[in-house]
Amino acid sequence: MTGSQGISRRLVLTIAAGASVTSAAVVISTSTPAQAAKASQKIVKYQDTPKGEQRCENCVQFEAPSACKTVDGTVAAQGWCMVYAKKQA
Repeated sequence: MTGSQGISRRLVLTIAAGASVTSAAVVISTSTPAQAAKASQKIVKYQDTPKGEQRCENCVQFEAPSACKTVDGTVAAQGWCMVYAKKQA
């Protein structure tokens, strides 16, 4: 990138990706349990398959049999999303 070309496409995409993650984090971190508005599955990139060893059933947010403290809707025990946080042993 040279000074005359302005902002690079890579920079724009990086900023956009960061804004999406930040938006999801703000929705999740600023809510209290009494007024919690859960994040949509789309925002947190929920999938009903695991990502390696990461899966809902071993996440601190998972509420058996098929719910999540931070993600709206039904979630599979074998699912995954970017809010995943491993349970401590």
